[in-house]
Amino acid sequence: MLHALQHQIGAAAMQRITLLANHVVSAEAQATARLRPHAGRCIRLHLDGWPALLPAPPATAFVVTPAGLLEWQEEPPASADLEIRVDMSNPARAALQALVGQRPRTEVSGDAGFAGDVNWLIDNLRWDLEDDLARIVGTAPAREISRIGAAVGDALRGLVARVMPVKPGDPGASTDAAGPPPR
Repeated sequence: MLHALQHQIGAAAMQRITLLANHVVSAEAQATARLRPHAGRCIRLHLDGWPALLPAPPATAFVVTPAGLLEWQEEPPASADLEIRVDMSNPARAALQALVGQRPRTEVSGDAGFAGDVNWLIDNLRWDLEDDLARIVGTAPAREISRIGAAVGDALRGLVARVMPVKPGDPGASTDAAGPPPR
């Protein structure tokens, strides 16, 4: 029973994540234009080293639609055109790295052109939360909420950067790190 409940929750979460991803992709015409030529191709995401004590996330595979959007595959196909393996042996560290703008250690295999377009999406697409909020509460309140959110985000990133300093050579370490590495 617990496994069935975990499967239902995981599937519901992946459907919502897919909706959010498609919302972000569809907001940028260049993003859908980059994905359209890859219609029918599959991207599979592997979370390597996921801790056994945590509930396993659902299989993560997406097929590109003719509209240049993503469709989550509850039952992933046997082979994928693009395989992305992400080191998730320490999910808390990966979450903190994401918070400070670093990518976890990642391996990509498959079609180079497809990988280049997906990498462009990862590097360039951002959710315009202020624009979405403006549709609900108006422009001025949305701007103020975004300003406060940005300040909170900057403070959290600063805190994480102090707690988890980036060392040269770390996966996702920026080459323009400020100052010398901590001793």
